[in-house]
Amino acid sequence: MGTESNIVVETKNLTKIYRDFWGRQKVRALKALDLEIRQGEVFGLLGPNGSGKTTTIKLLLGLLFPTSGEVNILGKPASDVSKNERIGYLPEESYLYRFLNAEETLDFYGRLFNLSGAVRRQRVAQLISMVGLESAKKRQLKEYSKGMTRRIGLAQALINDPDLILLDEPTSGLDPIGTRNMKDLILELKKQGKTVVMSSHLLADVQDVCDRIGILYQGELKELGRVDDLLKLGEETEYRIKGLSESAKEKISKIIAEDHCELVFSGNPTTSLEELFLNIIAESEEHPGKRVRGGGND
Repeated sequence: MGTESNIVVETKNLTKIYRDFWGRQKVRALKALDLEIRQGEVFGLLGPNGSGKTTTIKLLLGLLFPTSGEVNILGKPASDVSKNERIGYLPEESYLYRFLNAEETLDFYGRLFNLSGAVRRQRVAQLISMVGLESAKKRQLKEYSKGMTRRIGLAQALINDPDLILLDEPTSGLDPIGTRNMKDLILELKKQGKTVVMSSHLLADVQDVCDRIGILYQGELKELGRVDDLLKLGEETEYRIKGLSESAKEKISKIIAEDHCELVFSGNPTTSLEELFLNIIAESEEHPGKRVRGGGND
């Protein structure tokens, strides 16, 4: 567990029950959640739809009040609105003004944080460059694609240079290229020493960027730990060898049999579909009109 000084998010026995008009229990959205999230890490809340991820983020923000338990953010109770000056938030759906352009949008949110004109101009230019929207900064947001909207939404969440960034389904609705761009931006925030909490039901997104994860199901925390530790198969050993001869393969198979072990897999390693797709796109841009690779059936 982290020391008290580097704990950015702490929940103790956090519970949220939604009730109907008559006060009867309708949904137990979150049950006795205990979490500690440390400074400088990317933490993923993973779970299927309806598992309590968005409820957790809204409780951290103070947008919802817990039925029981405690929430402390940056050393303050979640109900203390002064903490919000140090928080950035990207909701699952960005509710931005469609008739403003990127510069006007970021300037507007900078004014809400009482940033001076000079600071606003600096932050707006910096963030537009960071999210890769220089060529579209004068276009109204109503003309933006979903990927562009998510990027300007992230820039809006960073306008106050927050210490803690909460991202609710940050890659929702994005194509593979937009997803990769969003994940690269999250990793860049980590390099800057920011603490990022992201919720997602997309396993690959969480695996690629998160240091630790908490798996929620039906409002309960089912698993918590480092991604590499949770994915490690303790009873299996993997070797990756290049240029292995057939005779060497036979010797290895013989040794495995003599040691009464089970050969689970033998063959060539594979890349991920995401990596294959992005490589093909990159090669296509370098060589327009040329089919990148052949083989296989369409």
